[in-house]
Amino acid sequence: MAPLDPDGLIIFPAIDLKAGQVVRLAEGDMARATVYGDDPAAQAERFAQAGAEWLHVVDLDGAFAGESVNGAAVAAILGRFGGKIQLGGGIRNRESIERWLDLGVRRVVIGTAALENPDLVREAARDNPGRIVVAVDARDGMVATRGWADVSDVSVADLARRFEDAGVAALLFTDVGRDGLLKGCNVEATVALARAVSIPVIASGGVTDIADIHALRPHVADGVEGVITGRALYDGRLDLKWAIEMGRA
Repeated sequence: MAPLDPDGLIIFPAIDLKAGQVVRLAEGDMARATVYGDDPAAQAERFAQAGAEWLHVVDLDGAFAGESVNGAAVAAILGRFGGKIQLGGGIRNRESIERWLDLGVRRVVIGTAALENPDLVREAARDNPGRIVVAVDARDGMVATRGWADVSDVSVADLARRFEDAGVAALLFTDVGRDGLLKGCNVEATVALARAVSIPVIASGGVTDIADIHALRPHVADGVEGVITGRALYDGRLDLKWAIEMGRA
């Protein structure tokens, strides 16, 4: 699957949902959530006004419950954000995949189910080309599942290779140990994964400031499609307009 923009790095501002609020977690720990607002749709609109063409939305409660929990908030975001939305969190069966795609979500992100039910990913990718993303979440190089609460014995590279010929749109690689901590994106691991497979890779976890965008931008040629950023935007450490411009430069 070809990258969405072969000439530029796509910036995906993130909206993580917990109990209907916009939050960011530290290392995926639900007990370490910082609340940034109670109107996710308004936040989505602000990102659109800053020039965002894509939005990354995660139903955190859904990731732990295994089913949609913040559906009303997601629907509100769909109604206010004029661009394309990538949604993850608790999407673990064909019914939920099709429901969200039918409601207007451009791409759905499958994490736990990709490890536990790879046939689901293959069938969904076959029937919805370019609209299925596989989340490859890692703790010390091993795949983390169920909202990052469990760590498997499968390596990131091994999981990624299982979908090499499946027609998935992208791999979303998150270094869980850096997520929400502003430690800097794990560029080395992201690029290594992108070079190891033919599937475009989206970086996630630890973005601190414009330096991370600058570090990732040259690796579009290696297969890095984009980068997800959340806390750096909310804390004012990264200007979204500037990041988008840097990604396109």
